[in-house]
Amino acid sequence: MTTSTAFIAERRERTFLVLAGIFLSAMTLLNVVGITRFIQFGPLALAVGVLPYPLTFLCTDLISELYGKGRANFLVSVGLGINVLILGVLTLGAAAPAVPEAVMPPWQVLQLAAPVTLPNGTVVESEVGLFQLIYATTSGAVFASMLAYIAAQYCDVQLYHFWKRLTRGKHLWLRNNFSTLLSQLVDSVMVVTVTFGAAFLAGDIAVAALLTLVGSNYAFKALCALVDTVPLYLLVHWLRGFLQLEPGQYAIPQPDEASPTP
Repeated sequence: MTTSTAFIAERRERTFLVLAGIFLSAMTLLNVVGITRFIQFGPLALAVGVLPYPLTFLCTDLISELYGKGRANFLVSVGLGINVLILGVLTLGAAAPAVPEAVMPPWQVLQLAAPVTLPNGTVVESEVGLFQLIYATTSGAVFASMLAYIAAQYCDVQLYHFWKRLTRGKHLWLRNNFSTLLSQLVDSVMVVTVTFGAAFLAGDIAVAALLTLVGSNYAFKALCALVDTVPLYLLVHWLRGFLQLEPGQYAIPQPDEASPTP
């Protein structure tokens, strides 16, 4: 391998690492901040954790386009493993015994003005532990995110390559939008219904509120999917030159499929 070839190979791997880092950071932010706060984004009511999530679909589309289906599925699998790790750490923290009250920092217990039903269905009367509150608002969201993640992200990768094969590598806008819009719908419905399922069954959240959350969640993601078409075109064009790739060429060898024709 010549020095020039080695340099390009290293550049391609570093670019993949950057895209993977953005993807995993956005996904982790979704799980960490999750539903800890809801914000008004124009007419939409959104959980703050949703804000970085559209970046995950942009990254998987870029990786699908430049590195192929195998790399995109690999990244989604790594993200699933991180979801499992986050849920495992939260569960371990919830199951471990607390320190004695004499040494417990005062901010670990919050006083409530009225009884509150947490997202996992637990009713707290007058006080709640800080970690208990974080666990209640995060663990359900992480579990819901895992289910939605499995369905939506793998669906996005599969649909992206389905449309790419169908159009013979042409019409980047079509595979970008058609794959993301459908997968985002799956994600929005699953993540909201699973996260707030216990509260809905307990009667603490109305059907109208649940539909508002699903609609706002999907509308925001769909809008981002449509808006990111231009950045996707620009990034694909620039990265193909930066990575020295011909039209239709992948940055790594494809063991199970031939490179698409331009």
